[in-house]
Amino acid sequence: MIKWPFKSVPEILKHNSVKFADKPALGYKKSGKWVDVTYARFYELALMVARGLRKLGIKPGDRVAILSENRPGWVIADMGILSAGAVTVPIYATNTPEQVKYVLNHSESRVVFISNKVQYDKLVQIKDEIPHVEHIISFDRFLGTKDFPVNTHLQLAEISVPLTDDEKNEIEEIIAKIEPDDLATLIYTSGTTGVPKGVMLTHYNFVSEIILGTKKVEVLKPEDKFLSFLPLSHALERAVGYYIPIYNGCQMVFAESIDKVPENMVEVKPTWMVSVPRLFEKMYSRIYENVHAMSGFKKSLFHKAVEVGKKYVEKKYIKKENPGMLSFKYAFFDKLIFSKIRERFGGNIQGFVSGGAPLDKNINEFFWVIGMPIFEGYGLTETSPGVCINTFKQVRFGSVGTMFEHTYAKLDEDGELLLKGPMIMKGYYKNEEATKEALDEEGWFRTGDIGKIDEDGFLYIVDRKKELIITAGGKNIAPQPIENELKLDKYISQAFVYGDRKPYLVALLVPNFERIVEYAKEHHIEYFDMNDLVANEKILKLFKERVEEINKKLPKYETIKKFSLVPVDFTIEGGELTPTLKLKRRVIYNKYKDKIECLYSDDGDCFTCT
Repeated sequence: MIKWPFKSVPEILKHNSVKFADKPALGYKKSGKWVDVTYARFYELALMVARGLRKLGIKPGDRVAILSENRPGWVIADMGILSAGAVTVPIYATNTPEQVKYVLNHSESRVVFISNKVQYDKLVQIKDEIPHVEHIISFDRFLGTKDFPVNTHLQLAEISVPLTDDEKNEIEEIIAKIEPDDLATLIYTSGTTGVPKGVMLTHYNFVSEIILGTKKVEVLKPEDKFLSFLPLSHALERAVGYYIPIYNGCQMVFAESIDKVPENMVEVKPTWMVSVPRLFEKMYSRIYENVHAMSGFKKSLFHKAVEVGKKYVEKKYIKKENPGMLSFKYAFFDKLIFSKIRERFGGNIQGFVSGGAPLDKNINEFFWVIGMPIFEGYGLTETSPGVCINTFKQVRFGSVGTMFEHTYAKLDEDGELLLKGPMIMKGYYKNEEATKEALDEEGWFRTGDIGKIDEDGFLYIVDRKKELIITAGGKNIAPQPIENELKLDKYISQAFVYGDRKPYLVALLVPNFERIVEYAKEHHIEYFDMNDLVANEKILKLFKERVEEINKKLPKYETIKKFSLVPVDFTIEGGELTPTLKLKRRVIYNKYKDKIECLYSDDGDCFTCT
């Protein structure tokens, strides 16, 4: 174990509450105005939460859940939980009541922080099935029911009662006693079966991630400002968008919402942002939509600028050569064109960090060209999450960069990427079998991804060994439970859900042919053969209604946005199924590629992609 200058995450905040006492740590919008919270105040509020949790009987090692959208209360609650020596259990605000119930019961969380009444209503639906939960704490103020009371965050923290010296000393003694190997968080991530696994990350894991990640990029300064909008339940935002800025004395500013990110970028003028590829795809599309609307001369000037920019980036950052005269050409186009693009995104961006899903190589290069470089990295929840990243000193488009110090990668015989380092998880909570499958005796972690490593040490993710879908928005989605839900419908025989690296999920549906033939008779639908029937507008309308009903049972990010009907069964003979009747996903995709890709086109839908 490496001896770091800090043993735990709250110890970092304690240190910086003195070092950066009056400097803004957090920022958020209240009543139309941006408000700052200093490092000293952030630490004080966290200790107040810890005081309240101790009064509720929370002891070191106890689990406390946070079911909330991003907001200052989230990070204050998290630091309070950790300062009390307890374990934070983040839950996505988009989770269904059933999913929330599983996490609360499996983790045996005793207290749940919630954002608002929407989340409270989820808990009301499952209140008789979550026996370990003793207290509900809400960031918003509202009245709970008599049999299911709720207290506010301000009540828990006793915000109007200052911390006494004795109270502060007691909590700081707890912080001092936290050992590096103590559990900091349980993050539940879906496996291919869809049953979530609780990833155990320690304080040592996070402190290693924070220090090694900072050292790798080498460019963060206390003056930097991070705009936060990714869910803090996501390991990427938690570590890179929250803990790393706090370690470096930066300010973490909360976007009002995902929709308001472009507007907030102009107002806040951030220097750094952490995102998944979906944001960059939208920004890229927006820029090129404007280009297409330009006059012929301006359009050709823009394309010329990009052409020069690519050569400049290649020479300066990839080949490490002196750009020479290219520098003057690039400076000209930068002032004329690129600087104006940057202004639309606040004008101060030093760089973006991208993770959670693969980033398109061309989009990545384009952002480097316009002076808003994207540092693409790689990792998983189980690796806290980052293990490698591209930087100003080492970058290859299409790769996920080179490894952090003290972090190692190797390829198994089948090409599976194995990782080892101080940020690798302790294991899966209450799941020794899964832990043994993922971690060998020497500490190598099986990623489930196929990779390759070039002669310069750059890592490339070639393919996914797992069936788990990672959307362009960075959501990890197990397709099997969704497919099973679809197949429960009387009109659906088989289902194939797709969405890897895509903005939303689509499905290929094989109808129950007997049922749709009956439906056709009842509704006097004439058809020539099965190809003709599945393309019939009335049949497609029926399936659209059925899918919409199924979508109501699913979290928004798991809903099927578009689908196409397939006129033949998936079979072993046809190559779509294994001998044990499992879907051969790659075979199905290749066989129906045109249908699937049609569903992602602007004018593609179930009525046209047949």
